[in-house]
Amino acid sequence: MKFEFQNPTHLVFAAGALSRLGEVASAHGKRALLVTGGGSVKRSGVFDRAVSSLKLAGVSVVECSGIEPNPRISSVIRGAGIARSEKCDVVIALGGGSTMDASKVIAAAVLYEGDPWDMFLHGQENVHVPASALPVITVPTLAATGSEMNCGAVISNEESKVKSFIQANCLYPKVALVDPELTLTVPADHTAYGVCDIITHVTEGYFNGVEGTPLQDRFAEGVILTAMEWGKKAVADGSDIEARAQVQWASVVALNGWVQIGTDAAFPVHMIEHTLSALHDIAHGAGLAVVNPAWMRFAAKARPARFAQFAQRIFGVPARPGDELGCAIEGIERFEAFLASIGCPLRLSQLGIDAALLQQYAQDTLHIVHDDQGRLPGCPPMGESDIVDVLRSAL
Repeated sequence: MKFEFQNPTHLVFAAGALSRLGEVASAHGKRALLVTGGGSVKRSGVFDRAVSSLKLAGVSVVECSGIEPNPRISSVIRGAGIARSEKCDVVIALGGGSTMDASKVIAAAVLYEGDPWDMFLHGQENVHVPASALPVITVPTLAATGSEMNCGAVISNEESKVKSFIQANCLYPKVALVDPELTLTVPADHTAYGVCDIITHVTEGYFNGVEGTPLQDRFAEGVILTAMEWGKKAVADGSDIEARAQVQWASVVALNGWVQIGTDAAFPVHMIEHTLSALHDIAHGAGLAVVNPAWMRFAAKARPARFAQFAQRIFGVPARPGDELGCAIEGIERFEAFLASIGCPLRLSQLGIDAALLQQYAQDTLHIVHDDQGRLPGCPPMGESDIVDVLRSAL
């Protein structure tokens, strides 16, 4: 292993932590752009509680609502315009991963005179990696993306139908205020999709990383087992605050850098799913539930020992000397059965996607990310026909 690691985000994790929003925000600004999604935070009363806490601490509030589930670059531009005209000095994300991702990019776009889409990899020669941004505070209302404590964001361009990502050190939130009580009203289906997203964040590194990372393997396995055990409870009973808290913590840990560090991992499943959700506007976690097991069956042929380890350690599948692939496939089948048990889709047809555009999905994915041989990075790397085959197997 050879790596550098830093995560400067100050994490505040506790039931009831929302009451501290004003306190933590006032240390970073006095005029906040409060970014929200489709309105659930207002219906639940969370928005009013957040505004009250901010005002009590002397922080004025400018609202930016309506961030989409797959956030659009037009919303980023709109939010940056509001923040700029209203002279906001801090950005607060109150919502799920989409709201947090949009907020990070808004914070950078405010200080950038060019097109914010320049910051995203979409086949252009030069990518503008921002070096400065307004301070960001994240208050997640969904356990899924882990965006609250990392420096990444994913945004869709509705005109080009491209969904891509950004990573920059200036996008690390100053504070992640994580209150599991805010997830109590999340419906069962989106709770399940979040659990799938959490697991996929760590299986990407687990299966696509370098050899010789035993501690990271155990980190990943711990996140997976925790997400499975407590995620099933949270889906069954949304009011179970203990289950909500454990899933929320798994979400934070899954993508704050601890699990992946040193693995030098690619994220092929996410890259493929981004293409699907860019074109069809499906829930990200639902898309991952379909793509991940299909990809696993493909990748297990190239790395059967790694997938057999997953089967044995996560699902207790007995070792099969001389038949590692058979052991691996049984583990994948059990994983797929778990996803079905919490209500996740398993086939593209369940998402309203047929075989008509499989070739385009593969081409669009490779347009965004490819190695020097034109393949999607991963273990193993995937050519266009490989991506098509994986998606066809998921129909």
